Amino acid sequence: MSERMIQTESLCKAFKTREGEKRAVSGVSLSIATGEIYCLLGGNGAGKSTLVNLLMGFLPPSSGEARIDGMSVRTGIQEIRKRITYIPDQVNLYPDLSGFENLEFFIGLSKPELSRDTDLLLRSMEAAGLPQNSIHEPARTYSKGMRQKIGVALSIAKQSKILILDEPTTGLDPVSSNEFAKLIFERSRESSVTVLMVTHDLFRAKQTGDRIGIMKNGCLVQEAKTSNLTHDAIERLYLDHMAE
Repeated sequence: MSERMIQTESLCKAFKTREGEKRAVSGVSLSIATGEIYCLLGGNGAGKSTLVNLLMGFLPPSSGEARIDGMSVRTGIQEIRKRITYIPDQVNLYPDLSGFENLEFFIGLSKPELSRDTDLLLRSMEAAGLPQNSIHEPARTYSKGMRQKIGVALSIAKQSKILILDEPTTGLDPVSSNEFAKLIFERSRESSVTVLMVTHDLFRAKQTGDRIGIMKNGCLVQEAKTSNLTHDAIERLYLDHMAE
C-alpha cells in the first residue's frame, strides 16, 4: 500500500468550446495520505467535480498524471475501482429493490464473491447506521441520508481503502449531515480509510477534515491544515479567494 493514496501531478483537463479551449482542471498537484480526510472546497464551476471524474477514470486527462495507491489512473483504472467507493451527491438505488438487495447487486458488480455473503452485507449495513427495520424495505421509501448510508455500507463490505465523496451532505438535514460526517470520520480513524470529500459545507470541512484545499478556475489555489484554523478563519480564507 502506498503512503500517499491519492496523488496528482500537474493534472489538466481541457474541453473544446466555441470560443476555443477551456481548462476545467489546470495543473493541479495534490497528495493525500493514507487515512487522511481531505476536503475540497470551491464555487460552482471551480473544477472540483471534473477532478473527481479524472480520479475515477470517467474522463481522460489532457495532460499530467493521477495515481491511486501508487497505480496510474491511465493504465490501472480497473484495479483502482476495486479499491474505491464513490458516493455522489445522490446515490441512485433501484426503487423496487430493498436496501439489502441494492447492496447485494452493487457489490456484485465489482466483487461478485461478496454478494453471496449475507452476514457480511447485513453487518455492513448495520455498521453504516441503517435502521434494522429498513434493511428489507424498498429503497423508494428511503430518505437521502439512508441512500447515502447504502454507499457507505458498500465501502465497508468491499473494505475500500479510499472514499471519494462528491457533495455527499447536500440536502441533508443537520442531524443526518452530522451522522454522515461522524460515520466518515470513524471510517477514516478506525480503518485508515483515505477520504477525498468535495463539499460546500465549511462547517463539516472544519469538523471532519484533516486538510482543506480550495479550487478556483480549475486551479488549486490554497491548502491548509484544519487544526491550524478556526471555522471563521476557513470562511474568511474561502471568501477571500472567491472575491479575487
